[in-house]
Amino acid sequence: MAEQSMTDDLKSATGWSIALAVLMVVVGFAAVAMPGPAGLGVSVFIGWLIIFSGVVYIGYAFTAQGFGSFAGRALIGGLYILGGFYLVANPGMALETLTFVVGVILVVEGILQAISYFQVRTVPGSGWILFDGLATLVLGIVILYPWPGSSKWAIGTLVGVNLILSGFTRLMYSVSARKIVNAATR
Repeated sequence: MAEQSMTDDLKSATGWSIALAVLMVVVGFAAVAMPGPAGLGVSVFIGWLIIFSGVVYIGYAFTAQGFGSFAGRALIGGLYILGGFYLVANPGMALETLTFVVGVILVVEGILQAISYFQVRTVPGSGWILFDGLATLVLGIVILYPWPGSSKWAIGTLVGVNLILSGFTRLMYSVSARKIVNAATR
């Protein structure tokens, strides 16, 4: 009887995982189709995460020993909250900043990967490291060259593509897990 219950639980879990995967793919395609609103949504989400972090930090302040430590932590939490509300109220500015930071990170990552290729170039398959580095560098340049204009499409497109790939991956391993569960119950 317990075995049947576990099988039912596994079927239910894989069903929910498949549903989540399909939702991720659909939302990903929507983000790619409408990258501007998706990017603004990401900016607002980050602003709310910062606000939440500030609230947690203020809660953490109450664990402080002494007024000075309490005041410092509460001040930092308050700054997080103010900064988060500023980002939520100005999502366009937050999106431009986020786009710039992502572009710089991609350029630096691409350069570092290209450098690391030269350290392992004699290893079979190391050409993929160079390929990845150059592709990452080009993506960073494509984002930075027209910045801040790229803010209208870059983040939303990147998030959308990530959701599509992650959703498809989740779908494939969830379907595989469902097949294994079904085969085990026969």
